Amino acid sequence: MRRESFGRRAVTVLVAALVLLAGCARDDDPAASSPSPPADPALVQTTTGTVRGVVAPDHRLFAGIPYAAPPVGPLRWQAPAPAPSWPGVRDATRTGPRCLQDGSDLEMGRQTSEDCLSLNVWTPPPSERKRAVMVWIHGGAFINGSSGIYDSRWLTTRGDVVVVTLNYRLGALGFLAHPALGPPGAVGNYGLQDQQAALRWVRDNIANFGGDPGAVTIAGESAGGMSVCDHLVAPGSEGLFRAAVIQSGPCQAQLALPEAQRASVDYARDAGCTDPRTVATCLRALPADGLRKPVWFYRIGDDALSGPVTGTKVLPVDPMREISEGRAAKVPVLIGTNHDEFTLFVALEYLRSKGPYTEARYPQLLSSTFGRNAAAVAARYPLSRYAGSVPLAYSAAVTDGVFACVADRMTQGLAKQDSVYAYEFDDRGAPAPDPLRSLPFPVGASHSLELRYLFDIGGAPKLNPDQQVLSDQMIDAWSQFVRDGHPGDDWPAFDAQEKRLSLRPDGSRVKTDFDQARQCPFWAGLEE
Repeated sequence: MRRESFGRRAVTVLVAALVLLAGCARDDDPAASSPSPPADPALVQTTTGTVRGVVAPDHRLFAGIPYAAPPVGPLRWQAPAPAPSWPGVRDATRTGPRCLQDGSDLEMGRQTSEDCLSLNVWTPPPSERKRAVMVWIHGGAFINGSSGIYDSRWLTTRGDVVVVTLNYRLGALGFLAHPALGPPGAVGNYGLQDQQAALRWVRDNIANFGGDPGAVTIAGESAGGMSVCDHLVAPGSEGLFRAAVIQSGPCQAQLALPEAQRASVDYARDAGCTDPRTVATCLRALPADGLRKPVWFYRIGDDALSGPVTGTKVLPVDPMREISEGRAAKVPVLIGTNHDEFTLFVALEYLRSKGPYTEARYPQLLSSTFGRNAAAVAARYPLSRYAGSVPLAYSAAVTDGVFACVADRMTQGLAKQDSVYAYEFDDRGAPAPDPLRSLPFPVGASHSLELRYLFDIGGAPKLNPDQQVLSDQMIDAWSQFVRDGHPGDDWPAFDAQEKRLSLRPDGSRVKTDFDQARQCPFWAGLEE
């Protein structure tokens, strides 16, 4: 697999999947007392001031709450600073702006700002009983997406948990690792530090929203899932959560510091900042709109992403190595992938180019993605096995090599530490947006489509009755995992038999042949 800059197209894809479907003082023991329900449930006191949210009969929402200072001016490319206090009551009825991103998403980069470090808190009605908390980290290849996509009412009302969704710096503003921006090893990963700041905010404030700061689960999909992998090994994340959920996380896509620095120097040069004596000042003086273009760190064929950097103060180690060798945080983990992850990316590329995937193009696609291993992959994934369909053969190869078998490797490593519950989302009729339903090949259970079963995202057809049952089952399992560290009696832990739950609308079932069906021994051999 070639490691280069994850190109503009991959980035757009990870975010388009979602859009198309749609540090302060703390008390010594915040959980020591259970305060009575507030007189006005719309008002909550935080460490920086009072917020007024929205109260509905079955839930509350407090939106757009700053968890760190605006990362602008001299704070650009710095660790997040504490949020300033405000007088009076702050309106918390609307989500804050999305973090600055390029115009490749369907919103064309609108509703964005460099001042974006806010979060949203979804709660059940007030009660004397504190609820467990899920902190959701959005996907989008680290260059797109936002907290506002994820309406969390279902997890809150049916699952009886508090849900926090957050924004974090993206693209160049979140991950540029130019050596001039800080001391050696202390550059990059600003977006990852934002997530840690949000977790500290949860620790210090969530009790006032009815949440239990000692019962926090971090969760995320795609780039968000990859972020969860990082928090499992990052020193600054230790003690901020007790369980983790990793959905479709390409956790192998971390870049080492020397390569990230080279890409970042090239980025600064292209932005007109070349003098080593003044490059940091030059970069911080650039207008925000001049920094919408992401810095690219990892590439899969035509798809690419920005993202975290290893060998740094914030992320000293490679998460894949630490997880595989059983050195990650000792917490229960829920982890899984979708049956047809990469068909979404192929579908969006097909729609953009409006060109056929011909048989002659298949070797080129494999070469651009797998390099010197392309011929071996072609032999394992011949077109004849997929009725001659290039999109389906190529998607199957990348799904297995980049998502499924990476998750299998992580699952085995995590199981050395604590209980692990593995799944494969396999509703091949999952609702998809109109453009994806008119293609000459099915997208199946593709990347991000499981999110529609957990969050009210919109932008796609409603679930049919069987799918609604699956949605309810998934909400119950995810919320029970957040509450208790396991997703229910019908979901066995991953063990020597490698039990996984196949999530299906015609009845979920336990399977033990995932690694063989996904040809994981073959992919492991390519890594050696």
